Amino acid sequence: MDAATTDAQEYMLSRDFPTNDYTYFYGKQQINSQPNHHLPPPPATTIMPVFKVPFNGYSVKFSPFYESQLAVATAQNFGILGNGRLHVLQLSPSPANPGQPISEISSFDTADGVYDCCWSESHDSLIVAAVADGSVKLYDLSLPPTANPIRSLQEHTREVHSVDYNVVRKDSFLSSSWDDTVKLWTVDRPSSVRTFKEHAYCVYSTAWNPRHADVFASASGDCTARIWDVREPASTMILPAHEFEILSCDWNKYDDCVIATASVDKSIKVWDVRSFRVPVAVLNGHGYAVRKVKFSPHRGSVIASCSYDMTVCLWDYMVEDALIGRYDHHTEFTVGVDMSVLVEGLLASTGWDELVYVWQHGMDPRAP
Repeated sequence: MDAATTDAQEYMLSRDFPTNDYTYFYGKQQINSQPNHHLPPPPATTIMPVFKVPFNGYSVKFSPFYESQLAVATAQNFGILGNGRLHVLQLSPSPANPGQPISEISSFDTADGVYDCCWSESHDSLIVAAVADGSVKLYDLSLPPTANPIRSLQEHTREVHSVDYNVVRKDSFLSSSWDDTVKLWTVDRPSSVRTFKEHAYCVYSTAWNPRHADVFASASGDCTARIWDVREPASTMILPAHEFEILSCDWNKYDDCVIATASVDKSIKVWDVRSFRVPVAVLNGHGYAVRKVKFSPHRGSVIASCSYDMTVCLWDYMVEDALIGRYDHHTEFTVGVDMSVLVEGLLASTGWDELVYVWQHGMDPRAP
């Protein structure tokens, strides 16, 4: 491991870990994925694609329109300083084809790192990117690279850490920032519709409710998650969810009252907002901060997560042995994970090792 990687890891650990009780994790755990009886087995002929990007991976998102497309947000020098690039990748039309499993459709360069991205829910060629210079950029794949970005929205005063598109109304999206705010945008407006400012520290993640068009959640370094209704003047609920920074949140796609939070304390907690004083479940198993959490779009009780311990985990929070799969294919911090809406059991991950993996649950992501 080179000095640059070491310095960047120390930087991230010092940012996200509020105490010095954690030792640095440079080794690689030898943990094999566990069998899972809750998801269908993948086809025996499935090829596990991998794609090398030039910068450190930060986020990966499957297209909600095309099962073979995904977007990847990347940043140079571990996101501390340097350029960024948004990649749009294409999976092979035939998973059994041993040729080029992943190819690049397009890419867009930025002067600063790209920390997150999301697809429009109404336009199949539109992607929103969260950029380290405080901007939110919109890209249209139907236009040539020279015509992009089609819009650069510059209101945040610090890095934009996440973006999330409204899956119900399909005409608006959220951005969250290290300036402690969340902003609501629509594609047709050059300025934000509203700014939500209650958090006392960086807002790392937002997630729209899957059924209620006006409701979303936010996760912050102030150790709280908040529930918001855009029709109300203030947040409608505050969850003191963890004792350390909360890095991610997501709603259950089949129960609009259930939300998961992921924290620097290495745990994932599942909450029912109708009775939120005690979590429904606490999922322990990661060795370091949990960077991203994502509910399955196909199975209500299944959650995917990724961590600074370099692993991707799958959980079923409704069973006693909640950890149903662990993958250790990355060799640096794993910071992005997603589950395909269109193909059940298909996962993607990216990390600081500059690799993007796509695989079916139950298979080794490194399989040739």
